[in-house]
Amino acid sequence: MAARTDQSDKTNGLSEGVPHYLGHRERLRARFRESGPDAVTDYELLELVLFRAIPQRDIKPLAKELIARFGSFAEVLAAPPQRLAELKGIGEAAITDLKIVHAAAGRLARGKVKKRPVLSSWSAVLEYCRTTMAFAEKEQFRVLCSVSDLFCIFRSLDRTSLKRP
Repeated sequence: MAARTDQSDKTNGLSEGVPHYLGHRERLRARFRESGPDAVTDYELLELVLFRAIPQRDIKPLAKELIARFGSFAEVLAAPPQRLAELKGIGEAAITDLKIVHAAAGRLARGKVKKRPVLSSWSAVLEYCRTTMAFAEKEQFRVLCSVSDLFCIFRSLDRTSLKRP
């Protein structure tokens, strides 16, 4: 009878085996490499970013908590460092990595803007505004001007100064 109990424990998943989370990081990286960014959810993309800063801990619960608190991957990246630091388990290194990714995304967007007309369509205007201002902690006022060829001439972060892009 004892042998039968041991057998039923194994079939019910109660036997000691390899924990499900072993190899999770490599499986997630492989899926991202092989299938691209659309193959991972927001919290999984956040996990991939946090793996370097938090090397030996299960990151999934923290990533899910960050998404739940801030709303989206983009909002986590744009969150003020002080608010990120309020969460247990996220330290200075992780906050710095998130801010690096946020800065890189901003530069990428600005690079795209410099290489083509910004205001070529309303969807381009909305994309520009969303990328640059959507998750800012303080409200921003920007002036976007155009001429007949639809290039952006000025952008301003406040009412006191205009600067060339």
